[in-house]
Amino acid sequence: MSLTITATRRRTAAAVLTAALLVPLAACGNNDDTRKDTAGPSGSASASASGAPAANLTVLAAASLTDVFKTAGAAYEKSHPGTKLTFSFAGSQELVAQVSQGSPADVLVTADTKSMDKVKADTGTPAIIAKNRLVIATGEGNPFKVDDLKDLADTKLKVVLAAPEVPAGKYSKQILDAQKITVKPVSQEPNVRAVLSKVELGEADAGLVYKTDAASAADKVDAVEIPDDQNALAKYPAATIKDSRNAEAAAAFVAWLSSPEGQKILQDAGFQKP
Repeated sequence: MSLTITATRRRTAAAVLTAALLVPLAACGNNDDTRKDTAGPSGSASASASGAPAANLTVLAAASLTDVFKTAGAAYEKSHPGTKLTFSFAGSQELVAQVSQGSPADVLVTADTKSMDKVKADTGTPAIIAKNRLVIATGEGNPFKVDDLKDLADTKLKVVLAAPEVPAGKYSKQILDAQKITVKPVSQEPNVRAVLSKVELGEADAGLVYKTDAASAADKVDAVEIPDDQNALAKYPAATIKDSRNAEAAAAFVAWLSSPEGQKILQDAGFQKP
């Protein structure tokens, strides 16, 4: 019994001593705003001036978002000090494979909803952040006088398309099939930016790309508009990745993409409202 009482008294004394030592430390901390604890849920991220936790975020994004996301990333980092965005651009099918294989990342943005649906068990609820449409990209000045989709059936024309498993390839097949147009492409590329590059370099006479892709290379290619009733509407869903170690910061970035600031950047680049 005496041993129990002695041990209890020792623990009580230690607790009192610890509390006494912490009082001046707490008082000092309250007088120094720069030393407030702003750690995020993982304990590794501090809060930015915007209120969202700061973190190093890896964003997997569809290739057609390359230019606009570089602009958006710079704007986001400026308004969220302490946050660093690292983008990995590729075809949506490649990004989905990365997520399925457990590659470390925080946010996924694809160029179609079907791709996102394939990893719904690995992501949060997606939000559509933008829409897009296809155009026919030709060499500068449209030297082969491509006027509409039917012209792509000309076997003398070197046409390049995105591969059928790529969202841009699926949309291309959809609109060509709907118009009963048969195109024999000289190559099928792993993402829409590769299609654009082929046209830019003169390795193809024409290709189907998103309107925003053609706009990003307006000094090198011409864009032939496709009427809405012959076109496809591409939707871009964005979602957090459930295994993210920066869940709160990832959610903040996804939400920002739908904010007025994020939407202005997307729409200035030619993307349509979601």
